[in-house]
Amino acid sequence: MRDMPPLPLRLKPDGFAELLSAIVSQQVSVASANAIWGRLLNAGMTVPERVACAREDDLRALGLSGQKVRYAHALACAEIDYDALHAKSASDVVRTLTAVSGIGPWTAEIYVMFSLARADVFAPGDLALQEAARQLFELPARPSERDLRGMSLAWSPWRSVAARILWAYYKNSRQREGMR
Repeated sequence: MRDMPPLPLRLKPDGFAELLSAIVSQQVSVASANAIWGRLLNAGMTVPERVACAREDDLRALGLSGQKVRYAHALACAEIDYDALHAKSASDVVRTLTAVSGIGPWTAEIYVMFSLARADVFAPGDLALQEAARQLFELPARPSERDLRGMSLAWSPWRSVAARILWAYYKNSRQREGMR
C-alpha cells in the first residue's frame, strides 16, 4: 500500500444524466459504456424529456439493450426531485432510487457516494471492492455482499473513503479500473 498514488476524489454531477449513465454502465465493459454514453450524448438523449419520448428502436440504435431501454424510460418517467435528494438521509435516497426499475442498491449507493458526496456510504455488492478486500485482508475467498457490508461497519463514519481506498488498491493491484 505504500506505493499507492493519491486517491482520486471522483465527485460526479447529480441528476438524471448521472443515473442514466450508471444504467448504461451496468454489466458492460468500461469501453462499451463509454462508447454507448458518447452516442447518447451526441443524440441529446441525456435529459428525461427526450428519453421519455424516444422510441425503443431509436435508443437501441444508440446501443441500449431492450432491458436498458425499459430502465431508461422508467427513470425518465420517475419524476425524481433530484434537488430534494440532497436533504434526505443516504438510506432514504437509496430507497427512493431503488424504487425505479433498473436501479438497484449498487447503483443507488454509488450515486449517493459520488454524486451526493456522502462520507458514510459503502457499496458492498461491488466486485472490485470485494476482491480488493479479499486481497488486502488475505481472506481465503472473496467476501459476500453481506459479509463485506458487515466489515464496512467498522469503517463508519468514513465508509466512502474506505471504498475509495479499496478501489485504488484494486486499480493498482490489477492495473485496471473497477468502475467508469
